[in-house]
Amino acid sequence: ETHFGFQTVTEAERREKIYQVFESVAKKYDVMNDSMTLGIHRVWKDILVHKMNPSPGTLLLDVAGGTGDIAFRFINYVRSVRERQLQRKLKHHQNLSWQEISESYQEDKSKSLGDSQVVVCDINKEMLKVGKQKAQNLGYSEGLSWVLGNAEELPFDDDMFDVYTIAFGIRNVTRIDLALQEAYRVLKPGGRFLCLEFSHVSNPLLSRLYDLYSFQVIPVLGEVIAGDWKSYQYLVESIRRFPPQEELKAMIEDAGFFKVDYQNLNSGIVAIHSGFKL
Repeated sequence: ETHFGFQTVTEAERREKIYQVFESVAKKYDVMNDSMTLGIHRVWKDILVHKMNPSPGTLLLDVAGGTGDIAFRFINYVRSVRERQLQRKLKHHQNLSWQEISESYQEDKSKSLGDSQVVVCDINKEMLKVGKQKAQNLGYSEGLSWVLGNAEELPFDDDMFDVYTIAFGIRNVTRIDLALQEAYRVLKPGGRFLCLEFSHVSNPLLSRLYDLYSFQVIPVLGEVIAGDWKSYQYLVESIRRFPPQEELKAMIEDAGFFKVDYQNLNSGIVAIHSGFKL
């Protein structure tokens, strides 16, 4: 037995119900994220990618990243690092002819990601469909691939990726311990695990206000914007059932990760957990 929000269900039932939640919310997912967090989820995701600080050549696996939010930020970040590297390189070659500078620039420009790749893996077909559509609309194609897969049983070889991210996804995994073991397995030695997730608020007054907002406002927004009260009621309940910061830290360590720590954002409304496979 496990839980689906505040209900007690079997593991199989939970997987099915969560699949239905995300199938239901996929098309309105981004609009709802903006409405529920007043747009702050964008800042949290920016902080995650800055904390990752990827360099050209980084191979990223973003799990439960169906709508592409982390993937697009990763591509933008690596492109800007490449751009700065290119400008520094050209500065050092003051004695080159205009022709040589132009050719060198064009050649480097064509490899704007410097062999970086991001693989987005999500268990939900609808979420992947939304992400692919967004990528097409925003012009992202280079260095980006989409894979249907389960966080508890990833369809990748051992020691493949430099970084593993999961943003607002791990609390929807039925067996968190299995997902963490899989994260460890697919990372290269020296690879980094990063998890961004709703967590537990430390300030008692803020905690009460946050509960009020979560239970009274978010399901109503879900009904008004997405026509779906029940899915957003589940999302709120799932945050309350999720392990607090220290407990999740211990679980990450149990999976084999070293140097595990976490950073609370907005008094612990969300937290970023980080660990390394050594």
